[in-house]
Amino acid sequence: MRPFLRRLSVVAVLLLIAAPLFAHDMFLRLEQFFVAPNASVNVRLFNGTFTLSENSIAPDRLADVAVVSPAGRARIDVATWDASGDTSVFPFRTGAAGTYVIGVSTKPRVLEMSGKDFNAYLRSDGIPDELAARRAQKRLEDRARERYQKHVKALVQVGTTPSDAFSTVLGYPAELVPVENPYALKIGATLSVRVLVDGKPVANQFVQYGGLSASNGRVAQRNIRSDAAGVVRIPLDRSGTYYVKFISMVRLTGDAEANHASKWGSLTFAVK
Repeated sequence: MRPFLRRLSVVAVLLLIAAPLFAHDMFLRLEQFFVAPNASVNVRLFNGTFTLSENSIAPDRLADVAVVSPAGRARIDVATWDASGDTSVFPFRTGAAGTYVIGVSTKPRVLEMSGKDFNAYLRSDGIPDELAARRAQKRLEDRARERYQKHVKALVQVGTTPSDAFSTVLGYPAELVPVENPYALKIGATLSVRVLVDGKPVANQFVQYGGLSASNGRVAQRNIRSDAAGVVRIPLDRSGTYYVKFISMVRLTGDAEANHASKWGSLTFAVK
């Protein structure tokens, strides 16, 4: 290899190594959100973006994997969890018709970042309030040790009859709970979703939503704030798959392990 090309290759590798490792969004996705009763269904956990999972989640990181059906809430055996590729996959079998809730909750982990990388992550992942506070308090150069945990849900319509399970609160530290059943609504309606952190509604929470059209075209992500009751309103202006997500972050003092804590929540569903 010529000396110039060799040096160029070394620089490229160093740049890849030095690239900031930002946190990933997490979503539950199914090939179909409308499925038949008494059918086998594979659920995929995307850890990256809504369209690309960059790595799988090992079973030892799971705090809870649950399905709520007309028969009640059941825990999925993590022995069926497949983390062999870049996307985690687990199966479950539907029963009677109704709206099912699937939930996955992960255990906390700590990630350390430089001040520059942390600022970029706050900007890119939708945490503007902490970024504004760092700027106002002249903390932009401070390193961050963030304890993060992620809690994701999906609503699946089994058969043609919607049911009341859609509003089940799973008790996760961060959770999005629909006020109406999206499978009972039509295109042009508005879906209200309540934002909960530690079981309590959160006012003025920064929330993002987007998804894929019925033809799998990407729908641009939009931003919204929760109202005084902790509710956001999502316009169902197309058929396809929707996601709603938020990250609640607080600054910690007196914690030997971390100086920030974040709780991530997401909800996915479909409309046709």
